[in-house]
Amino acid sequence: MSEADYRIGLVHATMNSVQPILNAFQVHVPQVTLVNFMDESLIFELNETGIVTKGMARRLLNLVEKAVMSGVDGILLTCSSFTPVVAEIRHLFDVPMLSADLSMLEKAVEMGSRIGVIATVEAAGPTTATILEKISLEKQKDVVVKTVVIPEAFKELQNGNRTKHDELIHREVQELSNDCDVILFAQFSMARALETLDITTIPILTSPEISVKSIVAEISKKEINV
Repeated sequence: MSEADYRIGLVHATMNSVQPILNAFQVHVPQVTLVNFMDESLIFELNETGIVTKGMARRLLNLVEKAVMSGVDGILLTCSSFTPVVAEIRHLFDVPMLSADLSMLEKAVEMGSRIGVIATVEAAGPTTATILEKISLEKQKDVVVKTVVIPEAFKELQNGNRTKHDELIHREVQELSNDCDVILFAQFSMARALETLDITTIPILTSPEISVKSIVAEISKKEINV
């Protein structure tokens, strides 16, 4: 099977993640077929609870099951707040499954020891920081993670004020650039803010591009091992 025959399921918890990942696929592997599965109530509930509940995890699992039943070759979850759930459920399915940000976080640990994290969803900041610390332990590398959460930016994006969303993120980029080696945008929905950023003095990582390349690589790897 060639990449042109790949069918990839995208599991979303917010509409704000959809266009960034579609754009990334269009740029890097436009030949694949994408199938989208959405439950936007997940992000609203997450913003209310601040944690991923068992009920939310079950609903996410149902979305993944629908994707698998549709015949996809791989699955990519596009909301970083649900990354821990992926580790808990991926063994239940035979197709490769990746979280939104794991590959990006691994790359960040390789690039620097002072890592800045910017998130716009409350739960995404601590989740990202925890995973970074876990990766650093596995790689036996000391890192310092500085996390900034700006929920007002997410609200602006939800209300269609993309310019204000980007401006709020740019402000934090300037602050973190003073004492970080690399900065991460924790969510797919934030990737657009990098496109509107005029000047940056340190690397800024966003997960759409890295995730696209990673899920395609995972599917290819499985084919070779079959």
